[in-house]
Amino acid sequence: MLNEICGFLRNYFDRERYNGEFTIENGKILTELPLLDGQYIRIVGSLLNDGVYVYGDTIEGLKDETFTGAIWSLAIPKELVLLSKDITEWVKQNSGVDSAAMSPFQSESFGGYSYSKGANNSENGAVYASGDWKSVFASRLGQWRKI
Repeated sequence: MLNEICGFLRNYFDRERYNGEFTIENGKILTELPLLDGQYIRIVGSLLNDGVYVYGDTIEGLKDETFTGAIWSLAIPKELVLLSKDITEWVKQNSGVDSAAMSPFQSESFGGYSYSKGANNSENGAVYASGDWKSVFASRLGQWRKI
């Protein structure tokens, strides 16, 4: 979810970018990099592993491959990491909910049933469907969003 949030923010909080050929085997990046355990990284240009991960001796979720691309060291704020946990929990609780609040439509009417809701949320000119995590958390995410 943190990868999706950073993509939405257009901000990965990148510090250094290491380009080259990288080998991943058994959850380990075999290429020597000046990274700290617990630091967030972003893998770019991989066929199987693009995304944001927590660096360590072994990295959960990595698949074996050799690729030419980049690994970015990130400095994601602790507050955003905590907020991502809230967003993840909200998405789990609200996925598959069939309600007017989750609908991308402003109003609907059919078979004697109708509803209307307020205007879609927007920030920096972007419009988000009412009821998705982007609209629900827009005010809390705004401080990190890049235009």
